[in-house]
Amino acid sequence: MNLATGISLKLASVLLFAMMSALIRLAGQKFPLGEIVFFRSAFAILPVVLIYAWRRELAAAVITRRPLGHLARGSQGILGMFLNFAALARLPLMDATAISFASPLITVAMAALILKERVRIYRWSAVSVGFAGVIVMLWPYLDVWGMFYVGSTERTIGALCALAGAISNAGTVIQTRRLTDTETTSSIVFYFSLICAVAGLCTLPFGWLATTPAEFLMLAMIGIIGGLSHILLTESYRYAPASLVAPFDYTAMLWAFVLGYVMFGELPTLFVYFGAAIVVACGLFVLWRERQLGVKRSRVLEGPPASE
Repeated sequence: MNLATGISLKLASVLLFAMMSALIRLAGQKFPLGEIVFFRSAFAILPVVLIYAWRRELAAAVITRRPLGHLARGSQGILGMFLNFAALARLPLMDATAISFASPLITVAMAALILKERVRIYRWSAVSVGFAGVIVMLWPYLDVWGMFYVGSTERTIGALCALAGAISNAGTVIQTRRLTDTETTSSIVFYFSLICAVAGLCTLPFGWLATTPAEFLMLAMIGIIGGLSHILLTESYRYAPASLVAPFDYTAMLWAFVLGYVMFGELPTLFVYFGAAIVVACGLFVLWRERQLGVKRSRVLEGPPASE
């Protein structure tokens, strides 16, 4: 393993993902969600095909033994993509990013309920406290009376979409875990992008907008950057353990803050800072706990030292 390479690839992936989110927020102020979903998915296929063809692994990306499994994951991913893009179009970049980090905590709960994975009290405690952090971030948007005023409605809907998107993303992770038993990473990425592109294309009759050359380039870059981010993320796990590189996901908070301020003049509220700190702390605790348990399991498998 090359830990430095793995961490570098992970950091690059997170930066690209933050850039993609910023472009989606920009595009969402004008273009319909279905059109953005199409460009995000269709142009993400381009780097996937080129890179895997160069590595002579394209056949592995196309061949599948579980087309229905890909369809189920793609359907879940489509829902999450629409929800996340709707949130980015309505919320400050930092807020939408922070709320999305509830997804790993929700995944823990889903893994216990759906996959029947054993989840101990430490992780349940972290999940419970993490959800409290999410509520703190959502609190300024959960103004029921404000729903009757136009100025408040958009952001309240955006916050609810962000939370629903985090739940949907967690469901996608569960579907992915099931697929990895038989499917290659390249096939999972390829079919996910293909299914989402078709779903986005189906919204064409509902009012897509014509683009200028600059707008077309922006929409295309959303897909290309998204595809590259996914590839770099996958490659990072080739060089370093998942438990080591996963915490670097939280650098997305920094990039969301910088890009949100530079591109949109946005500054997070104290609720977002405080709630995000709780969620990040809980997420890091879960990762740390998993790493500790992994070390214990390794020691058990290795057995006692030869000198004993």
